[in-house]
Amino acid sequence: MTELHLWLRHETRVTERRTPVVPDDARRLVEAGVELTVEDSPQRVFATREYESAGARTVPAGSWISAPPEAVVLGLKELPDEPARLRHRHIFFGHAYKQQPGAVDLLRRFAAGGGALLDLEYLVDDDGRRLAAFGFWAGYLGAALAVLQHRGQLTAPLRPTDKAELDETLRPAPGDEEFTALVVGALGRSGRGARAAFTTARTEPTAWDLAETADLDRPALLAHDVLVNCVLATTPVPPFVREEDLDDPARRLRTLSDVTCDVGSPLNVLPVYDRTTEWTDPVRRLRKEPPLDLIAIDNLPSLLPRESSADFSADLTPRLLDFGDSGAWGRCLDRFRRASRELGLTEEEAGRG
Repeated sequence: MTELHLWLRHETRVTERRTPVVPDDARRLVEAGVELTVEDSPQRVFATREYESAGARTVPAGSWISAPPEAVVLGLKELPDEPARLRHRHIFFGHAYKQQPGAVDLLRRFAAGGGALLDLEYLVDDDGRRLAAFGFWAGYLGAALAVLQHRGQLTAPLRPTDKAELDETLRPAPGDEEFTALVVGALGRSGRGARAAFTTARTEPTAWDLAETADLDRPALLAHDVLVNCVLATTPVPPFVREEDLDDPARRLRTLSDVTCDVGSPLNVLPVYDRTTEWTDPVRRLRKEPPLDLIAIDNLPSLLPRESSADFSADLTPRLLDFGDSGAWGRCLDRFRRASRELGLTEEEAGRG
């Protein structure tokens, strides 16, 4: 393993409770010779003292800005707007390669500072399979919230919980009406999670994947009560639900849960909304009559922060122990450089970090 100074940053989003490395895996990193610095974070589901006990050095939140230049900054969600120049290598979900809003500005910040984005979404093996992902829990929660909303049982604001408590609310009670559900992208991580949540809710969903969406049966899609989208498109495809579908008098669909949340991207397969929903207001009504409710929360796994963090950390830690400029991490860097070239940034600008 290349000598590594890893800097685990605090997440600025107030609803982000997860961490990419849990304390038990922090101990593994330290024992393997990784220099680990952990920012204090009162909202992180694991206490800072647990990282201290694992052998990490702890520092105030937000101090990654002044971290040594060789430090690799690790996080999950978006960076704060400052500094304007990013000089470190950053590992996180950048959402910068599919023309999402703000993507160009983020890549230009890296170019200005000479740093580099190692996007966790593109940490893949030789066959292009993701090596660390929150997908199962994103799908599980996307379906769980859809079930509760469809039953009229979802309350706001949402709050973090654990799987045992969530499952107790999902199990049907006497008097709960049966409903039909469709999971699109059913064979992937998120799709498997969504199907598992429906199983807990005692509902057997229709499962569609590539074969079923290649020639989409739109009337059949709209004939379900609940739709959970778990498709992560990498090339443009015809949208699954269009504006005109919302006004189709034959539409039975009442609850739409978009796990993928590609809003603003030309690859969005559900271009019927223009902004995500939040923990404080998790549901948006797209149509009044007949009603159609949207759930589109882009950090769903943070609602089960311990379970989702533990699973993700178990997948990511072996990759961190093998950190370097080749293999999976090399592919991350190549993807960043390619995106930067597409913006007209120079090789020197796009990856001096």
